[in-house]
Amino acid sequence: MTEPNPVTDTGETKLPTILCVDDEPNILSSLRRLFRTKGFQVRIAEGGKAGLTLLETETVDLVISDMRMPEMDGAQFLEQVRSRWPDTVRLLLTGYSDITSVIEAINRGEIYRYITKPWDDNDIVLIVRQALERKALELEKKRLEALSIRQNEELKALNASLEAKVEARTAQLSVANDSLQSANEKLKTSFVTSIKVFSTLIEMRGGNLSGHSRRVADLSRRIAQKLQLDSKQVQEIFVAGLLHEIGKVGFADELLSTPVAMMKPPQMDAYRKHAVQAEQLLLPLQDLRGASEIISAQFERFDGTGFPERLAEDKIPIGARILTLASDFDNMQIGTLTQRHLTPEEARIIIVHSSCKRYDPNVVTAFVEVLGGASREEAEKERISEMAVIARDLQVGMVLSRDLITPNGLLMLSADHVLDARIISRIINFEKSGGMQLIAYILQGRKT
Repeated sequence: MTEPNPVTDTGETKLPTILCVDDEPNILSSLRRLFRTKGFQVRIAEGGKAGLTLLETETVDLVISDMRMPEMDGAQFLEQVRSRWPDTVRLLLTGYSDITSVIEAINRGEIYRYITKPWDDNDIVLIVRQALERKALELEKKRLEALSIRQNEELKALNASLEAKVEARTAQLSVANDSLQSANEKLKTSFVTSIKVFSTLIEMRGGNLSGHSRRVADLSRRIAQKLQLDSKQVQEIFVAGLLHEIGKVGFADELLSTPVAMMKPPQMDAYRKHAVQAEQLLLPLQDLRGASEIISAQFERFDGTGFPERLAEDKIPIGARILTLASDFDNMQIGTLTQRHLTPEEARIIIVHSSCKRYDPNVVTAFVEVLGGASREEAEKERISEMAVIARDLQVGMVLSRDLITPNGLLMLSADHVLDARIISRIINFEKSGGMQLIAYILQGRKT
């Protein structure tokens, strides 16, 4: 069995130190000679007081003390050692059989073992090595426990720090995400507003076109919602309604002012091409691809006799089937499709009679339901959610619930626009200079 050899801070191996305490010099000499040959550092003291004095100046791993000594016996000495240097291993050397004294030494000094005189060299060396190994194990256990406690505390601190960092990062990401979503919504709003402005510019070429695209877009959206299409489809159909006549931008004034029913063959050929021209104009814009496909198919008929590809029924995009009906309904009323301006009811009757021929019967049914008006609950909800306000009563922070349109059909401000002092002033000045009255529809209970 090998005795433990502690390693010092400098990396050198430190030999275990043993203190032998006895009042007989020959006993001390024998013990010193024995343990030195076994690789131990040995210190000796002739009596308990001398032993305590040495311990005060030098670190000792193990003490072997005789029991019977003058002035201070082994029990008293070892009791002092236990009290002042509890990590020092304590052995008792006794040469008589007074069991009472041995028990007292064990109780007071909490000795590891007691050894009787005369001793066996191999036995006493084995006992010392076992005692030092036990001490080494106890010290290693304490070191590992202390290390575990320290590492647990460090881990707790690290976890707390990580949790704080995660929370802080999560908060940052949440703010960034909210900001990104807000920016994305603003971008979408600006995109739709730009389309509305562009469609208004197209309509300015002909007086009878004023407001046509917005009315078609609004009706198309309501029909799509009635058919319970998803939000993306509804948005594409709405945008297609705003831009469905963009292909007319190159039309001559005469062609623009001629009703379709009165067009000559060359004019009809030119007119029919505007849907395809619109698709070509919008082709470079990836975000408008869905809308451009709807616009290009607006002259197809449900019975398959339309153009340019003679598509029929479900082969025609649902958006195009809706757009065709909504556009025709408004065109009949403004005189661009028929020789005279029809009433809404007359236009409705013609569309219903053309179901399954020019128009999808499901779309016609939805259209009729939309024209039938909102339910009492929907009407009440709309009445409560917005209010009509004249220009002079507008206030900073009010939010438009609808587009602000001039009497001649021009778009001034888009829905959801937040009014500020400058915009309100311009609306009032525009009203005065044009000799007209503008009505703005404002979201109730909504003010930024």
